[in-house]
Amino acid sequence: MPGRPSASRRTVLRGAALTPVAGLALTACSGGGAGAPATPTAPVELGPEREIAKGGAQLYRDQNVVVSRAENGELKAFSSICTHAGCPIDKLQGTTLICPCHGSEFDATTGKVLHVPATEPLHALSVEAKNGKIVAGPAA
Repeated sequence: MPGRPSASRRTVLRGAALTPVAGLALTACSGGGAGAPATPTAPVELGPEREIAKGGAQLYRDQNVVVSRAENGELKAFSSICTHAGCPIDKLQGTTLICPCHGSEFDATTGKVLHVPATEPLHALSVEAKNGKIVAGPAA
């Protein structure tokens, strides 16, 4: 086109170099990759029962599970896969789960959303203490 400068070699190479990075970022947020499933498909042993104090929670990153213990001793478990974009949640502050992808926050004691963009609560799992170990599995 007359009057319009053509793209320089540097501009073309810079754009080509950025394209794979953008693709990786989108893939990481899609939640469609391989890895641990969003919820256990069979009962899985997580760790010693004693590692969860009353009023506290424990995040089991490798199994994508968070377990909390109420003041009355009752255990609750939830999938730690964010319901917004399927990202594995890798941060627990007190009893608040924080998703690294878009900043959604969830209450580890109830599974409820505390901060958007997620709008759906975490998926509940079954959980029990067996022989001093915490075992979580698919919701009953």
